[in-house]
Amino acid sequence: MFTPAPRVQVPSAAANGEVFPVKTLISHRMETGLRHDDQGNVISRRIINKFTCRHNDAVVFSVDLHEAVAANPFIEFYLRATESGRLEFVWEEDGGGIYALEHHLTVT
Repeated sequence: MFTPAPRVQVPSAAANGEVFPVKTLISHRMETGLRHDDQGNVISRRIINKFTCRHNDAVVFSVDLHEAVAANPFIEFYLRATESGRLEFVWEEDGGGIYALEHHLTVT
């Protein structure tokens, strides 16, 4: 069984007001539910359908994903440093699977 592996690239510190990039990647096969196995059975859909980033529990970025997204989805976005705290990254999968990472950001 394949276990998705999430990764993020984000600075550990930023100046107050600085805009910084956040890069995320999750190793995930993204099975669409449209393919068949060797016996002709439909392979169940299993995709990452939602990604959310929270800063100190407030949603700062969120996206819904669909079948057309490639395997191993890479998402890049930008945030503005306003206060130190916890960045939480959550990927949600069909069937209820949740993969999460946390990172501490220090704003100076």
